[in-house]
Amino acid sequence: MRIDQTVTNLIYRHQVDFGMELSEDFGDQKRGGILQSASKRVRMIFSVMASPNRIDILRILNSKGPLTYSELKSLAGFKSKKESGKFAYHLRKLLRQSLVALNKSERRYTITNLGKLVLSLARQIEERSIIESGKMYVRTSHESIEEFNSHKIIQSLVREGSLPLELAQKITEEVENRIYKFQTSYLTSSLIREMVNSVLLEQGHEDYRHKLTRFGLPGYDIHELLTNVDGIHNGVEGMLFKTGQTVFGEYLVLNTLPKDVADSHLSGDIHITNAGLWSLLPDTIFVNIKELIEDGIDLRGKFLGVTRTSAPTSLDDLSTSLSIITSLLIKEASQEVVIDGLVGLLQKYSKNISEIEEKIANSFAKISTAPKYGKNEALASFRISIGTEPKLIDSILAAYKKYVKSTPLPSIGIIIDYEKGKINEFSDILSDIIALGGRVMFSKGLTSSKGLFKGDTKNTSVTSINLQSLSINMPRLAFESNKDETYFRARLALLMKPALAAMSIRKKEISDLTRRGLNPILANNTQYMQKGSVTLVVNLLGLKEAVYGILGYENNKAGQEILAKVIATAIEVAAKKGKEMGDNVTISITESDASARFSSLDGEKYGKMSIHPHVEGESYSEGITINASEIDGMTPKSEKIVESNHLSKMLNGGVLVQLKIPDAMDSSGIKRAIEKAGELLGSFRPIKKVPICSNCGLKEETIAEKCPVCKSPYILA
Repeated sequence: MRIDQTVTNLIYRHQVDFGMELSEDFGDQKRGGILQSASKRVRMIFSVMASPNRIDILRILNSKGPLTYSELKSLAGFKSKKESGKFAYHLRKLLRQSLVALNKSERRYTITNLGKLVLSLARQIEERSIIESGKMYVRTSHESIEEFNSHKIIQSLVREGSLPLELAQKITEEVENRIYKFQTSYLTSSLIREMVNSVLLEQGHEDYRHKLTRFGLPGYDIHELLTNVDGIHNGVEGMLFKTGQTVFGEYLVLNTLPKDVADSHLSGDIHITNAGLWSLLPDTIFVNIKELIEDGIDLRGKFLGVTRTSAPTSLDDLSTSLSIITSLLIKEASQEVVIDGLVGLLQKYSKNISEIEEKIANSFAKISTAPKYGKNEALASFRISIGTEPKLIDSILAAYKKYVKSTPLPSIGIIIDYEKGKINEFSDILSDIIALGGRVMFSKGLTSSKGLFKGDTKNTSVTSINLQSLSINMPRLAFESNKDETYFRARLALLMKPALAAMSIRKKEISDLTRRGLNPILANNTQYMQKGSVTLVVNLLGLKEAVYGILGYENNKAGQEILAKVIATAIEVAAKKGKEMGDNVTISITESDASARFSSLDGEKYGKMSIHPHVEGESYSEGITINASEIDGMTPKSEKIVESNHLSKMLNGGVLVQLKIPDAMDSSGIKRAIEKAGELLGSFRPIKKVPICSNCGLKEETIAEKCPVCKSPYILA
């Protein structure tokens, strides 16, 4: 019997009993008395509610809000013309008893407070009827109430957990016994799943339990998210991305990764960045925007709400296409999209330099509004090769400066390739951009803003993908190697093999999802991530601390030889394992969110005093850092320069060299520093802290303890 019919019958019986009681209590009173009038009113209301159609109308108005006559009629299920009279009859009944009201000016019907009270009573009667019936009902995850059926547990165990039928029946029998012991009237699907998992664990079936685990956030965590919304950077989207990534991150660790790799991640031997996006998106994409825009993008049946573009015929068209395509590309990477070909794309419009600056600045502003995946959002980096078209490059840089000046935290960067040109040609404007907090990378050749090499360096027009996001805790390996460098390298090799196998699985999963349309632009430009277009990158984090400290070596010739042997071992293992898997595998030393996590975990495991002598600051090294105030006195033979260039040659995946700009250094000082760094280094990234008011978003170098505009003391750097 349907729940609605049960409620109707109970209301009707309640109405009859209530009427009889009133008759007994007040039968001797004169007709027309106040109490008799009230009882008649109650009887009329119960009479009106003795219809499932009228209950439905109240429920619809309560959940949907004010509705027009036609909207309410359609939602209540009276769609044919023949049923118009029936619907009008039911609505008229509700209006006469003031359960529904009509706003004549708006011609919309609403539920009254009395109607809400009656609807609440109907719900209470519904729940009481279930209790009195002696049956148990389940509130399911697809918003329905169903009578408890143990056969559905068996089906779920066989379908979702791959249990043998006999074992599924045995587990279900035990769960059913426990459910009936509770003597509860209402169950939920999540409660039943918890009980099933508990029984599976008690009987030693941990693997089956993992398959049946329900992923999500506890109520407390959701409450904390809603309470601390000031920590969410991208509004509701940011909150939804955060909760979604938590779910997919749990799924990755419990259901996707091999157990030994998952354990290594959780214990801190390795670290997986962006676990929630690990199996969904690649990390870094190298793409030529010129070909994408000139050919136009075929999104087919995806992003149906996005405007389709054809080959641009004007600068306005080009600006629109650039904004749309870049915004879509950012959605298909978890860390960075390196965009080549912008200068070539603008060459045909080089006569309108001032107009180019305006249009590109507007494009940057539009791109900055594209959805991002959480706080550590993907960066869109435009690669600009200097040496030709100086006026055009000046215009692009001027547009970028305008964008940086008006954006507190830029999500767009530029990569200056100075292999065929000199930095001093553009150092004036570049130093201003850096002083404003612009994200600038300098390199000779194809690299990302993290110093990672593009896998396919021969053909700049081919879309290439880097899957990094896996860092190895080198200090942890050193601590557990008892200062034996041979054992240290052997442990590194043993750890790399399952980690690379997991990355190969990741590549296959992303490739499959891309082929099925999750990442439509990549699907059209990588032939579903075929061999050669994807590179797996393993990051060696804290290598210097491991060798020049924990293993007991000094930063001298002997120590440098050991460090080189470690890198050679990693590259050799990567090449051998990559050949077995059919994948390109490289080794890098670059930044990662694992740095602080590793040092914190190791501090807890080995004691902070064991970590402290080997760490500068609170985290392990993520490459090489050079102080900009010292670089003026350096030469090609200076220790830091030699180390940087040597590592750059050894590491086939890339190394990040950071040029740390002191807070007090002005644009002229930055100009001299980047020009000198360009003479000595193959790649480097200036980093400068720029104060930002977290209350009003003001960005100025002069902000000290309080914002000069809103007087807020909350300043970010």
